[in-house]
Amino acid sequence: MAQGKRYKTASATVDREKMYPLEEAVKIVKANAKAKFDETIEVAMNLGIDPRHADQAVRGMIELPNGTGKSVRVAVFARGAKAEEAKAAGADIVGAEDLAEKINAGEMNFERCIATPDMMGVVGRLGKVLGPRGLMPNPKLGTVTQDVPAAVKAAKAGSIEFRAEKAGIVHAGVGKASFSEEAITANVKALIAAISRAKPSGAKGTFIKKVSLSSTMGPGIKLDLTTAIA
Repeated sequence: MAQGKRYKTASATVDREKMYPLEEAVKIVKANAKAKFDETIEVAMNLGIDPRHADQAVRGMIELPNGTGKSVRVAVFARGAKAEEAKAAGADIVGAEDLAEKINAGEMNFERCIATPDMMGVVGRLGKVLGPRGLMPNPKLGTVTQDVPAAVKAAKAGSIEFRAEKAGIVHAGVGKASFSEEAITANVKALIAAISRAKPSGAKGTFIKKVSLSSTMGPGIKLDLTTAIA
């Protein structure tokens, strides 16, 4: 199988035991991203937390300096003037109860959901649908806001949400293989800095244990964390 052969060839260029400086890791990951599509560059971070405890949850939003390379479809819950602001800012879908009905019917063709505070009564009823997909608007993430244009523009510009999973691991895309080495490096540093700032009060000991970098189809490369801190 071609993919298996390509992966083995790429793996041969990586020392599994070595901690690579960020710039070298980015160079290798880019060189190994040889799929027929523009592979996503991904970061996986192993954190010293137990996310099942409320005081150890890690979640946040960051606008990557060089974007994600993905076009993001944005849905906005708003009425009246705020709805017009959302449309003017480039939102793909804008609505109120009508949008809620579409979502309940299974129409979910968007990757980010924003709401004005007065719409949370409507949006709250969609928790079981939006929550599991990580789409529920949240004031802490800036997706419940009166400043709809800023939220829409941030989503379109390449802001990403990060969230620690059950095992304390954060996965996030930080660009495309077609990005320059400098752009990928800057995005990785920005993400690590944002997660460092999001260290919860309940975290004890080493917070960021391991970080690895990979492309969609490529092997993971362990990062020397000291070279990845901005």
